Amino acid sequence: MNIDLKVLTGQTDENICWIENPKIGVHKEVLTSLQKLQIASQQAGFHLAICSGFRSFESQLSIWNAKASGKRSVLDSQSRPVDVSQLSLDQLMYAILRWSALPGLSRHHWGTDFDVFDLKAMPQGYQLKLTSDEFEGAGYFAPLHDWLDQNLSRFGFFRPYAEDLGGVSPERWHISYGPIAEKYQAALTLDKIRKIISNTSMMLKSQVEKELPQIYERFFTRVSKS
Repeated sequence: MNIDLKVLTGQTDENICWIENPKIGVHKEVLTSLQKLQIASQQAGFHLAICSGFRSFESQLSIWNAKASGKRSVLDSQSRPVDVSQLSLDQLMYAILRWSALPGLSRHHWGTDFDVFDLKAMPQGYQLKLTSDEFEGAGYFAPLHDWLDQNLSRFGFFRPYAEDLGGVSPERWHISYGPIAEKYQAALTLDKIRKIISNTSMMLKSQVEKELPQIYERFFTRVSKS
């Protein structure tokens, strides 16, 4: 499939439309399905809000470098801060990858993937954390996501990180529009991302280039289908 590499890696927003309050980027061919999902959730008593949609390559690179340099927290699989001073460079790289995609390999580059929560259930003044305790069990946003479990597929969406497959930590808040995301994932090959990384100024680059086939397989190709 011939899809522009800049589109696949978030280096252009030509395929993106922008919705306001807050400003969120959505793939032009996903907007209608997303709006239908939001309307249905509203009719069920929720306010499905988006805290993250399209994310550019540069934005993902900034997140990556901030974590690699210690300017931003790195979390373990239980969402607890990691003492990065005790990690080797390889260990640090893999710790970052549990929660943050390698620049160029983020599904958020496509405008097909969104982090969603129930704005109606969020207490006034509460700071959203995007941790499992908010979205499971007695968490504020669990009822919305229980509803989404039964209704996402009706609108073409699924959860790529519904379970721990040894790559990205489970993210119940992350939903993806399958009809387009699956095509983009198939089009973004290892050789293509290798070329992007080789021309990128990023921290831990030598570790990334050495481990790129493993990173690609574990943290990009391993997704849930539910």
